[in-house]
Amino acid sequence: MAQALNEIERKILDFMVSYLRENTYQPSIREIGERFGIKSTKTVSEHLQALAEKGFLERDPSRSRGVKILGVDLAPDAVSIPCFSALPDDRAGLRSDRAETNLTMDRRLTGSKGSFFVRARGDEAAVLGVQDGDYLLVEPVSVDEIADQAIIVARPGGGAPGYHRFTRNGSGIYLQSLRGGTPVLVEEVARLNLIGRVSAIFRRMDGPAGAATNLTAH
Repeated sequence: MAQALNEIERKILDFMVSYLRENTYQPSIREIGERFGIKSTKTVSEHLQALAEKGFLERDPSRSRGVKILGVDLAPDAVSIPCFSALPDDRAGLRSDRAETNLTMDRRLTGSKGSFFVRARGDEAAVLGVQDGDYLLVEPVSVDEIADQAIIVARPGGGAPGYHRFTRNGSGIYLQSLRGGTPVLVEEVARLNLIGRVSAIFRRMDGPAGAATNLTAH
């Protein structure tokens, strides 16, 4: 049975899976080091060896990309989506190494490139029937692509990121926070600070939402 991974081992493995899906070949030891700010190739090699000893990889140390990932479905119809434990402050905060984990999903369910999951916390989206621990899929879009009554993630006026219901009228764009309160009028699109549109909610039906990545569409 595979042993548990520590944080850096899990992040390296998630990166390797994502890189392989996007490029059809593995990252080199040097590329892994650059991704995580590890200057020593020896240190990266030690992390890879730990992953091999724990049953997640097979290695050929004589080759820079001589690694085979074990126990991961690499079908072309699947994609690895980063999942964050809280809403990022902006799109720049969506670096995959900042993700809590990665979830492997069918491409047909994940929207456009750059989509990400956020694990709901508390009652921040309870008005939608979202429970603590559910996964919300956020998809990058332009303002022109957003329909009235859509749920978006934004930072109106540069404030904290949050979930809002989006509507338009002659005055501009109105955002109604899902936590309630008075709608906010955004007269200039640039001040919307749009992060993305919530396009799906996923919930585990057989236990705690954060227990595994075998998700059921809701």
